Amino acid sequence: MGIQGMELCAMAVVVLLFIAVLKQFGILEPISMEDSSDSELELSTVRHQPEGLDQLQAQTKFTKKELQSLYRGFKNECPTGLVDEDTFKLIYSQFFPQGDATTYAHFLFNAFDADGNGAIHFEDFVVGLSILLRGTVHEKLKWAFNLYDINKDGYITKEEMLAIMKSIYDMMGRHTYPILQEDAPAEHVERFFQKMDRNKDGVVTIEEFLETCQKDENIMSSMQLFENVI
Repeated sequence: MGIQGMELCAMAVVVLLFIAVLKQFGILEPISMEDSSDSELELSTVRHQPEGLDQLQAQTKFTKKELQSLYRGFKNECPTGLVDEDTFKLIYSQFFPQGDATTYAHFLFNAFDADGNGAIHFEDFVVGLSILLRGTVHEKLKWAFNLYDINKDGYITKEEMLAIMKSIYDMMGRHTYPILQEDAPAEHVERFFQKMDRNKDGVVTIEEFLETCQKDENIMSSMQLFENVI
């Protein structure tokens, strides 16, 4: 992977890896057309009980049958109804044995752990997945901004962006082509801020992020790549 267009890197990696994880879990199984009305998410079978099917359907862009199928896959792999951070890190380390995915998995876990309680519930899972796969461009960009904004203060700093980029390079390891230089993450951060930090105050706001991304044709087209995964 080269340096060009790295504004898209974190978002693309998020979607591609998350989809790979879901397929490994068997969560993105073909949607069954059988009538499953007798198992309204089978709430009594797990220790953590998700919200009702109708409420989740209202919060996401999935149909009832899709939610039921996603829930079956989630429950099979996560019988307690929860995924903790250590499990999340273990999953990503299996996909990138040549690198260190620990830090990136930590950042991604926090982006999905909407309430910050240290566990990804089924609700967190389907809401995030709905945004990544079927959300509007605006929703996807806001999700990406939240990933970059590590301390959730409403701003992306150079330190935060550098931490994200270093974690991606660490995860990818040294098996990239062309080979990335040690200073590549810092160079990317500088280019990112030159482009995004419109008022040159040293931080990127959500408004600056959205405005810049929405004017970039490559970013706009990339947001549509994964809409029909399930």
